[in-house]
Amino acid sequence: MIINRSLSIAYGILVWILGVTFYLISSYIPILENSAQQANIALVLGIIPSACLGTYLFYKKGHMKPSSLALTFIIIATVLDAFITVPVFVIPAGGSHSTFFADPMFYIIVVEFYFIVFYFGTHLTQKAKK
Repeated sequence: MIINRSLSIAYGILVWILGVTFYLISSYIPILENSAQQANIALVLGIIPSACLGTYLFYKKGHMKPSSLALTFIIIATVLDAFITVPVFVIPAGGSHSTFFADPMFYIIVVEFYFIVFYFGTHLTQKAKK
């Protein structure tokens, strides 16, 4: 149980790092006029392989219900966003915790993140049972 929880936290941190990396790299490469929108698009697309990688790596060594793993990943990412992403990247750019967490895109990404981890985790656990 402790090993599963530790693994889920470690891989949740990995997924968060990958997501922040996608977001930051995209915000520094100007393609669209609105760099924040561009970075959100990159994050929406980048979270798919990141979440799948974290889920795959977790199920190679650990066991947990996919819904619990998805919630763990979301909690880890939200806590790291509150303590690292917002103070280091958002506040210096003129934002705040309230603007970051009030953005509807944040919740769209959370829902996407949950369903990717849940469905891919379900696929992996069902595949392992066969």
